[in-house]
Formats: sequence, structure tokens, C-alpha cells
Amino acid sequence: MRVSSETTTSRATFFVRGRVQGVGFRWWTRARALELGLLGHARNMEDGRVEVVAEGEPAALDRLHQLLEEQPSSAERRGEVTAVVRQDAQPKGGLDTFVEK
Repeated sequence: MRVSSETTTSRATFFVRGRVQGVGFRWWTRARALELGLLGHARNMEDGRVEVVAEGEPAALDRLHQLLEEQPSSAERRGEVTAVVRQDAQPKGGLDTFVEK
């Protein structure tokens, strides 16, 4: 009997607040997302937050969430994070890598 090995793809948007602009935070986020096999982007928002949109396996999204908000950072996260808000959604697809915007 053969078991299906299909993986479920999910999407999450993280809004990260703190000292996260101008400190290498988007670069750090991109590196972690690529290590986790996620697709999407990290971009600065006008209000000082960073928006992180990621698609991939649910466990990888959960791990990215942990890395974004853990105190202190075990992965040498750049800047200082004071809050992370997560919004889950259906994947949209059409992504081929993870980029800084």
C-alpha cells in the first residue's frame, strides 16, 4: 500500500513591530525563510513595521513565527521585536522564492 506524500501548503502574514527597519531584519528574515523552504517576501511598511508574507508547509510557518518572536533570539535575529501579529490565509501561489522588498 502506497501512502500519499503530498504536502499541504499554507500562507501566513506576519506584522512585526519594534526596531526592525534599517537593522538587517528583512535580510535575516529572508535567510531564515529560505532555510525553512518558504516562499514570499519581507517588506518595510510606512508605519515602521515589517510585513512578512510566507507560503509553505504549516510546520515551517510555525517555526518562522517562533523565530520572529522568541526572546532572546536563538538565531541572532537583527533589531528588536516587540510584537508579532499573525494572520493565516489560503495560499495564493505564484511565488518562486523569498525576497526582500
